[in-house]
Amino acid sequence: MAKELTAIVKLQIKGGAANPSPPIGPALGAKGVNIMEFCKQFNARTQESPGKILPVMINVYNDKSFDFVIKRPPVAVQIMEHAKIKGGSATSNRKKVGSLTWDQVKKIAEDKIVDMNCFTIESAMNMVVGTARSMGVTVTGNKPY
Repeated sequence: MAKELTAIVKLQIKGGAANPSPPIGPALGAKGVNIMEFCKQFNARTQESPGKILPVMINVYNDKSFDFVIKRPPVAVQIMEHAKIKGGSATSNRKKVGSLTWDQVKKIAEDKIVDMNCFTIESAMNMVVGTARSMGVTVTGNKPY
């Protein structure tokens, strides 16, 4: 008989740096999950990307067991890495804080398309450009499609 799913917990955790302090401890402790076991498994699976923010979806079952899926880093984080900026603009329509090329946009879209709800690379690129625009980052060059 299949286990019954009781909760889904969504968190963003730095790779290889999970520990029982907030926000992980309170979120999982309230569901009855063994926090240290989650931290050990998460850190073991994210050794190759230390320090990167990774979204994780934790499925908690009625017998307090769990499994989790690690997703790719958020688009905004990848934009900040590629544009070499610390954060987005407070007034993105007036003050621009950085720029990306279409090649960088395509690289981000190809990396993140598995987590997006789109089917073509062009639509994923449009989503990345929209996120960049809302952060105050411009995209330079000619559109490749």
